[in-house]
Amino acid sequence: MSLRLLYLIFNRLLDWLMLLSRTTSSKDIELLVLRHEVAKLRRTNPRPRLDWADRAPFAALIRRVPAVEGAETQLTFPDLLLRR
Repeated sequence: MSLRLLYLIFNRLLDWLMLLSRTTSSKDIELLVLRHEVAKLRRTNPRPRLDWADRAPFAALIRRVPAVEGAETQLTFPDLLLRR
C-alpha cells in the first residue's frame, strides 16, 4: 500500500518536471482537451468513487488550509472530501 503511494508521488513529480520543458501553447491545448474529457465524464458518471490513494493528496493539502471558526457543528471541508 505504501509502495503504491510512493510510486504515485514519484510519477507526479516526473510529470511536473516534464511540464517545465513544454511550451505555453501545448499546455493550453492540453487544458482544453482535459476540460472536454471532464465534461464528458461528468455527463456519464456524475460522482466518481475515490480510493485511499486519491484522498491522500487532499489530506496532505487540507492541513495547509486555515481552520474556519464556528465550524464545530457543521461538516468541515476536509470531512466532505475525505468521507466515503
